[in-house]
Amino acid sequence: QVRLVESGGDLVQAGGSLRLSCAASGIIFSANAMGWYRQAPGKQRELVAIFTRGGNLLYAESVKGRFTVSRDNAKTTVYLQMNSLKPEDTAVYYCYLAQVGKEYWGQGTQITVSS
Repeated sequence: QVRLVESGGDLVQAGGSLRLSCAASGIIFSANAMGWYRQAPGKQRELVAIFTRGGNLLYAESVKGRFTVSRDNAKTTVYLQMNSLKPEDTAVYYCYLAQVGKEYWGQGTQITVSS
């Protein structure tokens, strides 16, 4: 019933920029949490940035000042502007949505940052 589709993944050089998009379809409530996680090879999935259900914006310390998350008025699309990319940002990036006690994940989009 809920589907998340990411786009924008690519191979970029260190210092470059990328913009990710995530479109949610189905029944999406305004009272939701929506954002981005990432998982690097051999590592656990970690939070990158998220709009919480309480309306707060949270960023991982490692991306503060470089990444910016935004969303549309309907709260069905979320974006991640990534600047000053570093090789350690290399990971599969997953869109995330939580609402009415359930969690949903996108399929992921690969970001590879070369040095």
